[in-house]
Amino acid sequence: MRFDIEFTGHENIRSNHTKTIEITKESHLTPSGDCIIGVNATASCADLPDLLKKKLQNTNSKVIFSIKVGPYEFIVNGMGNENLILTHMEDIVIRKSDFICPRTLAVKCDKTSDLIPREMISLLQNPKTRGTFTITVE
Repeated sequence: MRFDIEFTGHENIRSNHTKTIEITKESHLTPSGDCIIGVNATASCADLPDLLKKKLQNTNSKVIFSIKVGPYEFIVNGMGNENLILTHMEDIVIRKSDFICPRTLAVKCDKTSDLIPREMISLLQNPKTRGTFTITVE
């Protein structure tokens, strides 16, 4: 199953976090939000289709994230978890750890925001830049 979320860039995107990647429906961002790679997202955890949530809530599910911005694509592999809550109204966070809260979409991810190519982050520092965050569950 595949689900696409559109988002835009923001001048305060830093993408320096070593444990997470986040997109948000919020339109504002402070420099302290250093895991956030996109704002004005078209969906949050709460907005995901029920079938996708059910697949994400399977501990055996492999989740692949594709983040596309301009000519760049960044792939992250993670895992579902039976304890995922998936109810946050604004945010989606994918995590390297096993930590779960209403914003968590996947755990045990193999990459974090600090590994995203800096050329991609430079594009995302322009509020006119659009990106796509694709969730694929196997």
